[in-house]
Amino acid sequence: MQDVQAQSKVRSNSPLLLIFLTIFVDLIGFGIVIPILPIYAESTKFHASPTAIGWLMGSYSLAQFIFTPLLGRWSDRVGRRPILFFSVLGTALAFIAMGMAQSFWMLLIARVVDGITGGNISTAQAYIADITQPEDRAKGLGVIGAAFGLGFIFGPAIGGELSRFGLGAPFYFAAALAVINAVSIYFLLPESLSRERRAEAEASAAQSSRFEAIAETLRQPELRLLVLISFILTLSFATYQTNFALFAKVRYDFTPPQIGRLFVYIGVIGAIVQGVLIGRLTRQFGERRLLISGLLVMTISSACIPLATGTLSLLAVLGVLAAGSALITNLAPALISQRTAAHKQGTVLGVTQSIGSLARFIGPALGGIAFGTISPVAPFILCALMTTLALILSLTSVE
Repeated sequence: MQDVQAQSKVRSNSPLLLIFLTIFVDLIGFGIVIPILPIYAESTKFHASPTAIGWLMGSYSLAQFIFTPLLGRWSDRVGRRPILFFSVLGTALAFIAMGMAQSFWMLLIARVVDGITGGNISTAQAYIADITQPEDRAKGLGVIGAAFGLGFIFGPAIGGELSRFGLGAPFYFAAALAVINAVSIYFLLPESLSRERRAEAEASAAQSSRFEAIAETLRQPELRLLVLISFILTLSFATYQTNFALFAKVRYDFTPPQIGRLFVYIGVIGAIVQGVLIGRLTRQFGERRLLISGLLVMTISSACIPLATGTLSLLAVLGVLAAGSALITNLAPALISQRTAAHKQGTVLGVTQSIGSLARFIGPALGGIAFGTISPVAPFILCALMTTLALILSLTSVE
């Protein structure tokens, strides 16, 4: 009876819209910082090298790798809403610390703190899994993808323009947005997880540690392959995405506002694919075919980046790459969620997000080394090789 009442309450409060707004505001702050942070770290204030910037960008994800499973498990035990609330507050404090940093090490520590509290996407995914049927899971998770896309429309544009007032200004604005987001979560977002399901998770948690939860997830053949594919995909994204601002500056001599507009362009395409097309395409073709198609598009487009010698050709290739990335971003999590018991959604998606965070730690470091020692286009070649491997695995194994 309480389950029915909880679900009725969730439906009456339009939770998909609320979780969209929560992630959207969160991702605006994220989108503000990402295009600016490499330029900020490279400035005369910090004098960071491309390799050091790669470690800086990756440190966020290393912290997420360690702490995201904890957030996922806690969300199964205490509910999604409190985890989202406190993690967003932590993000606000980290942004303030980044803006106030006086040395590279202070910037790095602030970035790590942001990573510790920023592993809340899996909690948002679990929230959506709580309130959607399995057949609607990919469409529901597309809400997060659309929030990502729109966050990268408004965030980089705001960050680029605010950089005119100093490279630290975007961090303070992002902190203010995070505070507003925390307030909206506290007052507007209903809890999606019933007491019964929290009790089931509590009993399950008492029988296994965090690392046992990771091992248990990877012992399941139907999940292990999908987690591996998700890891490879995330690694390929991170290898080039976090070095993209430096790539645009070095190869095309773009300024921070121009780099912000490039991210806006990518975000528009991502929002259209995730917010408008993904639900229809999933119903018509299914998750597996879309995953294979998106991987093929990503492989070809990322391999073509070195051939983009001018702005127009860069925009054309980036547009295709952005569409392919947006197409497959949430397909692996959707397939994993469909194969996971209801009371373990937060735990398993937290494990997936944690392993993805490991990929986002390795990727920027790998991309930074390739960028600094080989060529500015080397991270894109690595991306093409990785998506080729994921494509082969998907063709031969995913059902």
